[in-house]
Amino acid sequence: MEGVANGTFPTSCGESEPPYAQELLGSLDLAGKFLFAILTLMTLIANLVFIEEVIYIYRKIPSSRRSILIWINAAAPVIATTSCIGMWIPRSTMFTDFTASVFFAIVIHKFLMMMIKECGGQKLFLKRFENGHFKISTGPCCCCCLCLPGVRITRRSLFWLKLGTFQFALFRPVFMFLSTVLWTNGNYSLSNLSPKGAAIWISCFIAILTIIALWPVGIMFQQVRVLLNCKKIIPKFALYQFILILNHLQTAIINILAMQRIIPCAPPLSSPARGAYISHQILIMEMFLITLISRVVYRRRYNELDPPECITEEAGIKKQTPILNVAVNEDGLRGF
Repeated sequence: MEGVANGTFPTSCGESEPPYAQELLGSLDLAGKFLFAILTLMTLIANLVFIEEVIYIYRKIPSSRRSILIWINAAAPVIATTSCIGMWIPRSTMFTDFTASVFFAIVIHKFLMMMIKECGGQKLFLKRFENGHFKISTGPCCCCCLCLPGVRITRRSLFWLKLGTFQFALFRPVFMFLSTVLWTNGNYSLSNLSPKGAAIWISCFIAILTIIALWPVGIMFQQVRVLLNCKKIIPKFALYQFILILNHLQTAIINILAMQRIIPCAPPLSSPARGAYISHQILIMEMFLITLISRVVYRRRYNELDPPECITEEAGIKKQTPILNVAVNEDGLRGF
């Protein structure tokens, strides 16, 4: 504290590199070790819950939906696991964060495909909404443009929605690989956000790709939320949104605060390293809770939707019933 008062900082505060695992563990007091044990136990429980959920999915869910549900349910446990590794080994933060980001990019595409599958697949989806229109004035791109006309639901428009999420699942790993290669050469650093650095440009491209990928999911959710209300699509979408916000927005805010040294250093952790350290600990707790909630939401068995033909026939019967009654009444009057 005397050094801080005199305007000088401990040596570790000026270092950009995180400490080695043994240095961090050696600096922990009893409370810190207890916290490490609790967070590691939470990660272990989250993975055990996920494994039990996978067994349930293989036993109870049709094969056409198994892989999609497993991918979506794995999002929270995978992020908790990567955060736990980053907490124990601070120097692995870049790789663990990249792994979680790439995995969730695939989950975004899988969530869109899940909504289509819950409607009975692409053919039945197009049949149910053959005369409908996609509402494209939704977030995050066009939520303020309410005057935008709807896009007719066709095979082509559905293809563009799927392409919007697929491009993110494809290009996110490419940009992550490029970032890792540049980092090994010393050209990529999140602390260097100058126009001459690679980090600012790669981050901007990833942000654009993310917005493009989130838009189709929002459009599809607006279209199917009433139809799939019986399958709890709103709680599922809420969990997906929570993971997205916590894993991306929350982490970005903490990293910015750490780079601006608003989050102070705590030897042997520098400010950026401590920001990542705090972010990992918070994510473990949040993903643990989301894993438990996901088990409840996705564990319920729901009835299949009625085929479009049945809905049409029921509507036709309801329309014809009053006419038949009138005809009977007329015959009865004639009899009198």
